[in-house]
Amino acid sequence: MPTAQVNGLSLFYEEVGEGTPLVFVHEFAGEARSWYLQVRFFARRYRTIAYNARGYPPSDAPEDPTAYSQDQAADDIRGLLDALGIRKAHICGLSMGGYATLHFGLRYPERALSLVVAGAGYGSVSGEREKFRRDVEETALRFERDGMKAVAEFYTKGPTRVQFKDKDPAGWQEFYDMFCAQSAKGHALTMRGVQMSRPSVYELEAGMERMTVPTLIVTGDEDEPCLEPAIFMKRTIRSSGLVVMPKAGHTVNLEDPETFNRAVLDFLTAVDAGRWPMRNPASLSASAILPPEPAR
Repeated sequence: MPTAQVNGLSLFYEEVGEGTPLVFVHEFAGEARSWYLQVRFFARRYRTIAYNARGYPPSDAPEDPTAYSQDQAADDIRGLLDALGIRKAHICGLSMGGYATLHFGLRYPERALSLVVAGAGYGSVSGEREKFRRDVEETALRFERDGMKAVAEFYTKGPTRVQFKDKDPAGWQEFYDMFCAQSAKGHALTMRGVQMSRPSVYELEAGMERMTVPTLIVTGDEDEPCLEPAIFMKRTIRSSGLVVMPKAGHTVNLEDPETFNRAVLDFLTAVDAGRWPMRNPASLSASAILPPEPAR
């Protein structure tokens, strides 16, 4: 079982293929295996790496609550690259992993060839922040009190997961079974340390305005908590493009793998060819017809 020593912890990872490194960062309800449909596809062209975050066995799951934070999640990506001797890589993350990918790009842009930020933004709307924190705390308590399977009964059937269950029951069952096998304690610690404490996407505006790393933002059109944050990220990051997947919820990489893989492959191909430009300033105008006014 391959492991890497990262920031004082042992992180499990899987590596397939050769070429330019492409690192996959999983969501809260996932793990390294959640990317198996992407690994099979991209390993034909890339050195693909998927790993389990801290708190997700067989990676270490420290019991100290201070070991879990948004900054630490980004630092673990950097630490994994260091442990594997990788100077720069494409980084692709979903949801919690999408947040970590975005923060990695903000903190360590010199280590990123590109970023794919998928399904990120839940809990960002200012008027809903307190409800978001209450929901997170309630779910963390239920992990501790009732265990993984009891939480799975509602978490995997939430309003942004039903799309997956409706269109691919067998794939959803794999997702459900994988979730049930994970660590309740690790999930409770992650929820309090990462989700509850992370900044809103809107609080990252200044940093995103300075970003020049090629970035692809992906969201499902029925992933309501992430739609508006995705548009905000597109408008703020000058080096970004936005893909909205139709009739899709939160688990876009498993729910519609062909659409997801094709969008990411087209993006990576453009980046590798040096054909992913910054946004043309002439496209930013208060008018749909007239060009922007010259700066004074």
